[in-house]
Amino acid sequence: MKSKEIKDNIRDRVKLLPSLPGVYRFYNKEGTIIYVGKAKSLKNRVSQYFLSEEGLSAKTRVMVSKIDHFEHTIVENESEALLLENNLIKEHQPRYNILLKDGKTYPWICIKNEHFPRIMLTRRFIRDGSFYYGPYSNVSYAYSLIELIGTLFAIRNCKLVLSPENIKTKNYRPCLSYHLGKCKAPCIGAQSPDNYNLQIDKIKLILKGDTASLVKEMKKEMSLAAKELRFEDAHALKEKIEILGRHYSKSMVVSQNITNVDVFSIVFENNLAFGNYMRVVNGSVVQSLNVEFKLPLEEEQSAVLTRFIVEMRNKFGPLSKELITSFAPDEVFENSRVNIPQRGEKLNLLELSLKNARLFKLEKIKQEEILRPEEHKERILNSIRKDLDLKELPVHIECFDNSNIQGSFAVSACVVFRDGVPSKQDYRHFNVKKVVGANDFATMKEVVNRRYSRLLSEGSTLPQLVVIDGGRGQVNAAYEALSELGLEKDIQLLGIAKRLEELIIPGDPHPLFLDKNSATLRVIMNLRDEAHRFGITHHRNKRSKGQIESELRSISGLGEKSEQKLLSKFHSVKGVKSASFDDLKEVVGQKTANIIRNYFKSGK
Repeated sequence: MKSKEIKDNIRDRVKLLPSLPGVYRFYNKEGTIIYVGKAKSLKNRVSQYFLSEEGLSAKTRVMVSKIDHFEHTIVENESEALLLENNLIKEHQPRYNILLKDGKTYPWICIKNEHFPRIMLTRRFIRDGSFYYGPYSNVSYAYSLIELIGTLFAIRNCKLVLSPENIKTKNYRPCLSYHLGKCKAPCIGAQSPDNYNLQIDKIKLILKGDTASLVKEMKKEMSLAAKELRFEDAHALKEKIEILGRHYSKSMVVSQNITNVDVFSIVFENNLAFGNYMRVVNGSVVQSLNVEFKLPLEEEQSAVLTRFIVEMRNKFGPLSKELITSFAPDEVFENSRVNIPQRGEKLNLLELSLKNARLFKLEKIKQEEILRPEEHKERILNSIRKDLDLKELPVHIECFDNSNIQGSFAVSACVVFRDGVPSKQDYRHFNVKKVVGANDFATMKEVVNRRYSRLLSEGSTLPQLVVIDGGRGQVNAAYEALSELGLEKDIQLLGIAKRLEELIIPGDPHPLFLDKNSATLRVIMNLRDEAHRFGITHHRNKRSKGQIESELRSISGLGEKSEQKLLSKFHSVKGVKSASFDDLKEVVGQKTANIIRNYFKSGK
């Protein structure tokens, strides 16, 4: 079937869709699912892909061009649609859906469903009636909990099947753990099931994070033991309370006022999203996980956040009653309300989560830069093109900076970046020739004109982007220079102002503000800083040379060759001034030595 016939057929089918909540699947001609989506109204949502291409992004248009047919499933409500969508994405991994780049298997702490239950760490969740707690994103924390439980309670670690019949007939013998006081030998009937299960109930409180209830219960038992003169038991309970206190003092305590919340934060970078999830129980962070999402299509940030929340719910169980986020998801979650804090401790907690997400993003970018440098360069350049709305990939960028002191020793520097990194062999200095006095705008116009006049005359390639270190006045002056050369449409020009790092574009009255952590702004700031460094070095050299020349050459009767001999010998004007008459005489002769000596003595 031809492409037009396929699209006409799909449009006819879209008209028949119901205005009900559901899930839709797009298939390519091979019958593979390439996209799964949810909708409050199937008809309204699916029709957006096919009625007009004007509102679609480039990537979405590519996906739509590959759709051969679609299917849909009606559900009762939006919550069911979200659940079905998530299950289908996990099962089919469609090419154009948001994909969580996280293949890790996280550990659980399991209380086995058996007589005298064992406590163990496992990465396999088996529905056999056992109790599972977690999963734990930090395996060290899970091991520390197992160690804490072993310190506080006498729990068996053997693999014996301790059914009542086996205990009676197998003639088990106590192991080393019994002799070390770490087990009470239920295998020989030395501990009753009821007594053992009392310990299990307390362990469950620890694993739920409800240590406050456990400590309260232990304090009651300690007081009772003291009243009954069971001082050894009271002391043992006191030690356990102290061990619990020491263990949880190492946990990150956020606030005693924040009880149970889930925190979600996301930062975006081109077609990637980096999220941080924190679960806070009784004021302490008990879970923290960083995840990376690949975004094949330009998804709304609210949709990405919803996907993130659903993934964490699937991994770590039911959500808390309060979800803290920096913006709202596009779905409402049953039994949970979303809070976007504006101040106070909850805002501090959200900022902590955002800090983790940003650091995770930087770590991933750095990792990509080292392991896949070509991909890293391409991603950076695509980021610049997208953020600045450029026609071409900016593989060649140049930046200008001016330096002078009240109009004296005026110089300008041009630095060049190719593929996002400095190309130092292409750097150029300019000594300002036509401008007199401190006129930064005219200086900028002169050097830009000279730079691109020369590139045009040499037939060299032109940059796709030119950055000016300065405000609107310098940018306008550079734009005039490009216009005079007929290059204003071939080269994108922008300025970067130092105070707020705002970007100034010719003809746009409003400055452009980019995220402080964006790759585009980092490259532009690197360009600006490199141009300033390169320019100021040349300016200092010229200024020093100018000051030396004006000082020595103002001595009547001292020629250029004598000046060079003096500087070669004494290295500076100060050295010449402090030299003895005999030393001067040895270098330039008696007559010139007398001239120099009389000049400095007169204080001129």
